[in-house]
Amino acid sequence: MVVGIVLTALNLRPAITSFGALLEEVRDGLGMSGSVAGVLTSVPPLCFAVFGVMAPRLARRFGPGAVVCAGMVAITAGLAIRPYAGNTARFLAASALALMGIAVSNVLMPVIVKRWFPDRVGSMTGLYSMALALGTSAAAAVTVPMTDALGGSWKSGLAVWAGLAAAAVVPWILLVRARGADSEGGAAGLRPGTGTGADGRSPDTGPGSPARQEPDGLRITRSRTAWALAVFFGLQATAAYITMGWMAQIFRDAGVAAGTAGLLLAVTMVMGVPLAFVIPRLATRLPHQGPIVVALGACGLAGYAGLYFAPASGAWAWALLLGVSNCAFPLALTMVGMRARTGAGVAKLSAFAQSTGYLLSIPGPLLVGVLYQQSGGWGLPLALMAGLMVPQIGVGILAGRNRTVEDEAARRPHP
Repeated sequence: MVVGIVLTALNLRPAITSFGALLEEVRDGLGMSGSVAGVLTSVPPLCFAVFGVMAPRLARRFGPGAVVCAGMVAITAGLAIRPYAGNTARFLAASALALMGIAVSNVLMPVIVKRWFPDRVGSMTGLYSMALALGTSAAAAVTVPMTDALGGSWKSGLAVWAGLAAAAVVPWILLVRARGADSEGGAAGLRPGTGTGADGRSPDTGPGSPARQEPDGLRITRSRTAWALAVFFGLQATAAYITMGWMAQIFRDAGVAAGTAGLLLAVTMVMGVPLAFVIPRLATRLPHQGPIVVALGACGLAGYAGLYFAPASGAWAWALLLGVSNCAFPLALTMVGMRARTGAGVAKLSAFAQSTGYLLSIPGPLLVGVLYQQSGGWGLPLALMAGLMVPQIGVGILAGRNRTVEDEAARRPHP
């Protein structure tokens, strides 16, 4: 299970950051305008919103492991097909296939962590987030030099990431075949072959058992914390996908070489490797996660200011600051696990927060592309990015309060 989680996490962002590193080459190869490129950078959150909401229902029917396995297959196929699609529409369709696999895995990873590792939510979320950051940064760092090594074709540079996705399919196939673990154990909160819950109790007894605590008919939309977490997730996703899609181009427009710009993006992403392990562990030890939200937001504001006033001369500093700010993602994942008491609650909260959040994040990268094309510079896009950081801090403080969605939904009167 741990191997499957780590390999899955490694594959949840290379489809996006490898494209960002070669954005200029892909635009030239497919004849895209800046606005169309902005649309493409908005596709990931759109797919995450549309397909992510389906994940809990699919998991109930087929088991979470089987759904994640299918997701890895979809990522493999999409990444192998899209470089050779031939035009923008087919490139978009193949990208959507890969992003569909990423979307369902995004939603189900917190569910799997909560059910299989209920006493280690912080450390396992940290491991998962660290692997995700490693995959993100690796794709940003090595895509350009790997493209050069493969003959200079951006198609080969993008297609090679399908191999990593194919490797992630293997452990999930083994897990799905092992005694029906997903349908019998994963869906009911059981460990394979034990007949006991993840906490060692019988599934029908004990205060932590699914039979006692799984909420039937939980109306997640009745919880203010769920809404705050969804908006926080959406705003941090907006910042992350703008960064992944456009930051390399900001540096290139400032006179930084293409390889160095990709390396700077990699530095931003690699900051999540150590911090994604530290922040969830710290968050689970605090009664309120608001101070972490404020610290990450302040780093983001400083990074945007630096990109505006001295994008080239201070490039490494701004990359580091934005890398710290992007660690709002593992914090949001950790809060998903902390703001619900049960596996079913985490599944509903994860689907709601991620699907709603990614839906909210769709306009951001598109607006950046439009503003960049219309203004001919990065002043207005950076002002937009800095402006969105302020409400992100506000709703993050609200989402970080010590309460659960089950309790909030129960307290609110039915209409």
